[in-house]
Amino acid sequence: MANLPPIPAKRYFTISEVALLCDVKPHVLRYWEQEFVQLRPMKRRGNRRYYQHHELLMVRRIRNLLYDEGFTIQGARNQLRAHAGEEATSGRVDAVEAAPADANLQTQLLLDQLLRQEGGAPAASLEQVRHELLQIRSLLAL
Repeated sequence: MANLPPIPAKRYFTISEVALLCDVKPHVLRYWEQEFVQLRPMKRRGNRRYYQHHELLMVRRIRNLLYDEGFTIQGARNQLRAHAGEEATSGRVDAVEAAPADANLQTQLLLDQLLRQEGGAPAASLEQVRHELLQIRSLLAL
């Protein structure tokens, strides 16, 4: 992978910041949003895009596949899909490979990561919290 700058500890990144951190132009990022379902930044005021850390990592992964490994768009799409499939069958879900990237899925992924961690709260209580949060999410979706 190209020598890219470190990712700062921020919650949200503008398209300009992502372009600098990933060494791609903003119009390329907008194009990739159309081509890769895994890349869905949050849009706010005036359709401004705000990328989260996992989306920035996804941009770097896509950039690596296209620019460094020489894949076509379709080939990169297939690689990402195959990689996500491997993780799903191994029981591991990573926010970087998740699609679409929305708040509900992020919550579930964070809870999954907590359940896999050693130490901390017992897995049974975390599972109960997860169940309750999923119920709340379904109520809010109505």
